[in-house]
Amino acid sequence: MSLSNFHPLVSQWFSEALGQPTRAQERGWSAIRDGRHTLIAAPTGSGKTLAAFLTALDDLIQEGLRVPLPDEVRVVYVSPLKALSADIHKNLAEPRRGIRALAEKSGIDAPRITAAVRTGDTTQSERAAMLRRPPHILVTTPEPLYLLLTSERSRHMLRT
Repeated sequence: MSLSNFHPLVSQWFSEALGQPTRAQERGWSAIRDGRHTLIAAPTGSGKTLAAFLTALDDLIQEGLRVPLPDEVRVVYVSPLKALSADIHKNLAEPRRGIRALAEKSGIDAPRITAAVRTGDTTQSERAAMLRRPPHILVTTPEPLYLLLTSERSRHMLRT
């Protein structure tokens, strides 16, 4: 799948920030867009994380341009390590910020796509804030995911 299948803002951000997609990204995007379960096995630095997330970001952008995005979790990313969760969250900030900046420059009111990390280090106030206003993208580790699934209030956050 090429960048032409993404919203023009998403394609433009990717091209300006990263250039051409890698083979892993193109093949991953195609499978993900088709709704297939997808495993991307590629070397470090080949863009696997963005291969996994760009389609979801594109879906959120396109929906948010049509109607306001509800405050609900749409994507759950389970990382085996807290440090990796923090890196993923940080790496997601760049495309979200960049796409939004391009939209503003073009006079387009782009949706605000939110992301949050829920690990064992997440403070009580941060956890409470997530329950009040769930992020669109939740990055977590297995243990907190288990807690989210077994607590009725938290499980409600994941209903979507």
